[in-house]
Amino acid sequence: MARFFHLSLAAMFLFCVMPVKAQEQLTPDVAVERAIRNNLNLESARLGLDIRHRKSTHAWNQFLPSAGVTGTLSRDNWASTTQGITLPQWHVNGAFSTSLDFSFALFEGVRSLRLDYEAGSISIDKAKLQMEQAVRKMYNNILLLEANIVLIKDSYSNAQRQAALAEANFRAGLAPRLTWLQAQVAVENLKPTVNDLENNLKILKGNFALLLGMSYDALFELEPVSYDIADVPMEFAELISRAASQKPDILELRANILALQSQKKALSLQQFTPFLRLGWTLTSLFDPMLDPFKDPIQDNLLGIDNWNKGGNFSVTLGMNFNSLLPFTKEGQQRKDMDASLQIQNVRLAQMVMETELEIFSKINSLNAILTTVEAQAAAVNLAEQSYRLTEEAYRAGLQDFQSVQSSALALDQARLQLLAQQFNYLNDILDLEYSIGVPFGTLSLIETNGYN
Repeated sequence: MARFFHLSLAAMFLFCVMPVKAQEQLTPDVAVERAIRNNLNLESARLGLDIRHRKSTHAWNQFLPSAGVTGTLSRDNWASTTQGITLPQWHVNGAFSTSLDFSFALFEGVRSLRLDYEAGSISIDKAKLQMEQAVRKMYNNILLLEANIVLIKDSYSNAQRQAALAEANFRAGLAPRLTWLQAQVAVENLKPTVNDLENNLKILKGNFALLLGMSYDALFELEPVSYDIADVPMEFAELISRAASQKPDILELRANILALQSQKKALSLQQFTPFLRLGWTLTSLFDPMLDPFKDPIQDNLLGIDNWNKGGNFSVTLGMNFNSLLPFTKEGQQRKDMDASLQIQNVRLAQMVMETELEIFSKINSLNAILTTVEAQAAAVNLAEQSYRLTEEAYRAGLQDFQSVQSSALALDQARLQLLAQQFNYLNDILDLEYSIGVPFGTLSLIETNGYN
């Protein structure tokens, strides 16, 4: 018994001193910073950009000569003779060679690598902005779901209070048993709703934590954001103009088109201009009259060299005539490049048109939300008054319980719709800010800092 008592005390002590998992406080800016720093998709994009940067930085290595050393041991299939002497069948030779090619395409190739790196930089900036947009919208969605849970729990508490009141009235003979049963049913109907919302919140928070590079079960609390909304301080034409020149998707596509145009130019220069090749070789052949396995490889004592040295310096000017014919492989490469450029230009024109339509739709949506929020705020105020008066009338026996339930449901719906509209406005503002290429927070009343 004493041993069990001591073990119990030890277990209680360990339980008390075990560290409790701290709950982290997050703001929208902190969440964005963590996601950009820790997200694995962005890390892959950074590694890809490093590859492009290395190629661009070392693009000058195209002008370095290529050099190589070879050594060959060969054996003749049949022995040969000269002046009655049978020559050895084994031969040894070595060679050193270097060459350097010059063409106008090399210079354009250097520019192509630089443009490719710039396009990669724009792509990773776009990925960061998309990550920030996703984080801020998910942040808002979590707050909306938490607010919904608070409202549903308030409704659940009200339903419990009404059920207790209905039971008291029934036991006092002031209300029928049916009213009490209806109140209990209303309480039980709300329990699954609360459980479902809490489970959805848990899943959403897990996904949000993974997006930030945290453990899926990390504990955190989100700082509330302002629900204030106002008109967008820009004209429609100005928004369209900004989007056409600053939207990340359009900037990325234009950069890719520039890089593709440079690649096409480099290909044309390679195919339609001559090349100049400078070469220098040094060869050394072991005397074919000697056997490398029997005669000395190095110089003998008499100073006789057993190696026949050779080599040359060459200047070659050449051009590939296949590229002049459209049906050759080279000609088809040019046609494929032209088609790729046309496809990209069509995509650019289509993206600009879609962006104009997107901004038009967002502006109309924001204006509609502003009107709806004003009307919904008035509806919430009226629903609160109606619920209060209905409950007072029910207490006085002037209204039945069904009226109280209907009034409570109307109030809950009005509050949820108002809250949803406010968060829809915040998310639409984020979409609009991304489309026109301005830092997040520029069009809203929430002060934010952009991350590069």
